[in-house]
Amino acid sequence: MSHQDLFTSTPAHFSPEREIISVSQLNRRARQLLETQFPLLWVEGELSNVSIPSSGHWYFTLKDDQAQVRCAMFRNRNMLVRFKPQQGQQVLIRARVSLYEGRGDYQIIVEHMEEAGTGALQRAFEQLKARLGQEGLFDPAYKKPLPGLPGRIGVITSPTGAAIRDILSVLERRFPAIPVTLIPVAVQGKEAAPQIVRALELANRSGLFDVLIVARGGGSLEDLWPFNEEIVARAIFASRVPVISGVGHEVDFTIADFVADLRAPTPSAAAELVVPDGNDWLDKFIGFEVLLEEAMLRKLRHWQQRLTWLRQRLRHPRERLEQQGQRLDNLELRLKAHIQHQLGNYRHKLEQLRLRLQPHHPQVRIVRLHEKLAQQQQRLVSLQKQQLQGYKQRFNAALRLLNTLNPLNTLERGYSLTSHAESGQLISSSKQIVTGELVKTRLAEGELISRVERTLP
Repeated sequence: MSHQDLFTSTPAHFSPEREIISVSQLNRRARQLLETQFPLLWVEGELSNVSIPSSGHWYFTLKDDQAQVRCAMFRNRNMLVRFKPQQGQQVLIRARVSLYEGRGDYQIIVEHMEEAGTGALQRAFEQLKARLGQEGLFDPAYKKPLPGLPGRIGVITSPTGAAIRDILSVLERRFPAIPVTLIPVAVQGKEAAPQIVRALELANRSGLFDVLIVARGGGSLEDLWPFNEEIVARAIFASRVPVISGVGHEVDFTIADFVADLRAPTPSAAAELVVPDGNDWLDKFIGFEVLLEEAMLRKLRHWQQRLTWLRQRLRHPRERLEQQGQRLDNLELRLKAHIQHQLGNYRHKLEQLRLRLQPHHPQVRIVRLHEKLAQQQQRLVSLQKQQLQGYKQRFNAALRLLNTLNPLNTLERGYSLTSHAESGQLISSSKQIVTGELVKTRLAEGELISRVERTLP
């Protein structure tokens, strides 16, 4: 480098390309960088140096055994916290990373705070709920319908808790006829979840139950935790028997509530949902009884009207015989009238012949004509007798045929006619009858209505 270059060159700290910023600008840029690079995150630690000035804001240090960080929680956010922070308290916070520009202090701004134990359980609850929801265990398509009237109810709960007493009390009041089986399990502690799973599996294998109630009374999140276990959720989902979850109070929700086929807010509500109200059923039965009685009366009136109509149409064979006898009498009278008419004609002709022969007086012819006339009379009488005999034979044959066809004669000999009670169709084979059917039997005098107990080939 020449001396001229040394003389004319610009010192480095006077370079026009170098940006010079203030301390406040530096802190502002650092804060912006921290806030943009770090999203909202969860941090767990112990509270120390808790300060609550008159502004209502909270200032404290969050630490563990190796490090600490300053924290601020402004009034509009800490108003939602349900407890007052205490020195040495273990908490879980949701916060964003920032920097206090006035002092250049690195800090975090707290948006939400909860006690660490409950918070961990709540996180585990939310994570399991989200995972099982993604798998479809909460899908309504898999919910099994409850039976309208279960034959037997299984209750999976503690034998000494208030839940079983409430359930039995409600079932006794609503529908005491349905048998209830208690499957005892622990409902709190580490052994509770495996026992609940085994109880569900046992109830399904037994095939005894139409519906199951999984229940316990209220309590803290820790108390209710067995019903948030994944093994319990999957056992409920795998159950072939419909499951009602009645865990805790109305405000309590567990994973079992989401997986179950029906969630009840309390154990008592589960018992209310599982059976109908017996009084409502009695009212329905009374209504059905009235409707059945009215239907039977309408049916009886209908068949009485039909029977009256059939009786009017049915004519006794005696009437037919009387009509045939009357017709035969008419034919006989007509025949006699015809014969008398013929005889009159013959007499008239004879008288004409006599008058024609009288002027000639042929004695021999007269005698022959008298003989011929006598023969004709005999033939006429014989013909008349033959015709009468033929008519009598036809009449007797018709009378015998009518007597033969008369069904009453058959019935009087001890026979009967059997037909379907409703359709009236005659029955000629036992294959036309089913057991329990009503049949009608017609006797020579009267009818019988009977129910078939057994058929023989």
